[in-house]
Amino acid sequence: MPPLETRPERFDLAVGTAAEFLRSAWPELREVRFEVAGMPPASDDDGIPRWSVSTEQKRIILYRLPIERLGRLHRNDDLHRRMAIESSVFRAAAEYLDRDPWDLGPDRFRFF
Repeated sequence: MPPLETRPERFDLAVGTAAEFLRSAWPELREVRFEVAGMPPASDDDGIPRWSVSTEQKRIILYRLPIERLGRLHRNDDLHRRMAIESSVFRAAAEYLDRDPWDLGPDRFRFF
């Protein structure tokens, strides 16, 4: 039997592949650590954060449970769950770089 793949393992894989894409495209992210935690230490005025960014520590932390459970998927399947995770990675990296998330991979979204 093939080994079972758990939800945390799929989450880690999606974060890792998105982070590697971003590192290859943006030299400013090559030294940044992308980490995964279950939950943030506390909520803030905007609610429960999906990620936290520390430019001083060169660190981006993505919180698995809020990303997985509080996101609104219009289709609940593996592809859309992965897209929601990758979207969070891109938005967290954009916050780190102080850029728009669409600026991080413009060639990735051109279909012509």
